[in-house]
Amino acid sequence: MSSVTHVLLPIFGLILAGYVCRRTSRLGATAAAELNKFVVWLCLPALLFQATATADWAEIWHPRFVAVCTLATLGMFVATLAWRWRSPRHLVDASIDGLSAAYANTGYIGIPLCVLVLGKHGLVPALIATLIVVCVLFAIAVVCVEVGLQAEKTLHHAIAKVVLALARNPLVVAPVIGGLWAVSGLALPQPADKFLHLLGAATTPCALVSLGAFLAARPASSGRGAFTLSALKLIVHPAITWVLAVWVFHLPPLWANAALLLAALPTGTGPYMLAEFYQREASVVSGTILYSTLGSLATLSACLYLIRS
Repeated sequence: MSSVTHVLLPIFGLILAGYVCRRTSRLGATAAAELNKFVVWLCLPALLFQATATADWAEIWHPRFVAVCTLATLGMFVATLAWRWRSPRHLVDASIDGLSAAYANTGYIGIPLCVLVLGKHGLVPALIATLIVVCVLFAIAVVCVEVGLQAEKTLHHAIAKVVLALARNPLVVAPVIGGLWAVSGLALPQPADKFLHLLGAATTPCALVSLGAFLAARPASSGRGAFTLSALKLIVHPAITWVLAVWVFHLPPLWANAALLLAALPTGTGPYMLAEFYQREASVVSGTILYSTLGSLATLSACLYLIRS
């Protein structure tokens, strides 16, 4: 159990540092937003670009792992969407709830956690899961939100908006450009490689401190909805993933363990940003982020104990 603590304490320590600094006004009201912009527009794109540009694509192409992550993630989204939509909630709100139950914090916590637990080989599955969450899950959720907001029944306006939004998203563009660079066969110039390494190395501390400041500054719902969505994210999602990884697709241990860890991650800030962007009630989403982040200390510890036993 000490090894579990050694892995998780630095990560949650950085989140706690951001939380305490914001609560004590050592960080200003805009600190979380500005740090988040720094991570989203510079640090994480640099890390993703370098990872894809220098990756061995024969190692990245792992269709069974992609199938496990995609089926488990989209399954959680669709099931939660259907459940919440049946209650007196609009399709837009139900879509955001579904995103909250399936949107793993792969970028902020998943990448550093997988690297710490699984070594450098853990970066590849974390990268694949990040692309699935950012490119596939988020896009589908945006389509559902746009459909809910439109009076007409056609999808072409929503699809056009999704394509435009993805084309402007640095977390999507960076790995795509990196992949094209890898296909070209060109090596990264040493100064560029060093620049990307330095910038990418800032991803973990800045992102986790930003997340802590975000949790300190946002009002959280204490209702049943936030607790239920947190339980779906922390318990049901990893359980489905483990069944698919071990008993259905028979993944190798490294990939099965990575799939479990990535599914057991707390909810990321994407659903909250979507709720804010579309001016929907965000208290349930912020509560889900807060409770799932705190609860993941126990669930991730259990997962780490399982894969190391």
